[in-house]
Amino acid sequence: MRILIVEDEIRLAEAVAAILRSQRYSTDIANDGLTGLQFALTDEYDCIILDIMLPKMNGLDVLSTLRAKDIETPVLLLTARSEVEDKINGLDCGADDYLTKPFSTGELLARIRAMTRRRGAAPDINLKYGDIVLDMKKGEMICGINSVVLGRKEFQMMETLISNAGQITTKEQFVTKIWGTNDESEYNNVEVYISFLRKKLSMLHSSVTIKTRRGIGYCLEGAK
Repeated sequence: MRILIVEDEIRLAEAVAAILRSQRYSTDIANDGLTGLQFALTDEYDCIILDIMLPKMNGLDVLSTLRAKDIETPVLLLTARSEVEDKINGLDCGADDYLTKPFSTGELLARIRAMTRRRGAAPDINLKYGDIVLDMKKGEMICGINSVVLGRKEFQMMETLISNAGQITTKEQFVTKIWGTNDESEYNNVEVYISFLRKKLSMLHSSVTIKTRRGIGYCLEGAK
């Protein structure tokens, strides 16, 4: 999936791009509205993350131009404003959703998934690994006839592990994605939630296990 980021705050744009690339999205960055419009008009993107306050051409004008030219790519507006009127204007111009800065990594990724699912870019609602199924709508982990509801962070961690099946997910990747920070103080939380997930896999009598690669991270095993 290819995503365009149109954001004039360079550090924020690069941070968002890094998060998306860690989730295997391909990204392009434009730091002003005019360049962003030129990129978007190619109609080669599955989603556009678009700031409202941009140099050369503001985000609402970019969005209005795209819709006038029948570019239907899902657009997520970013704004530092929280006024209802700004949100209404964005949606009236054709935005699919909006986020007010500052936002969490988890919410950003969830909004992108929701928009692309609506467009049909993600037809498979559930994630599967071995004998478990992660129900993306209900927030449940299922094994055969048994199921268990996952907490939000548990769900995000299991989603990450399944999405990265066959690879090791580091503590740093979990912290960046779920807590939206690189703060080492959050590393212990990763171990806590991994413990929760192991207990729930055991409750389901699943053959899937979460293996620790000491000093590196975690990965799933047990797929047949």
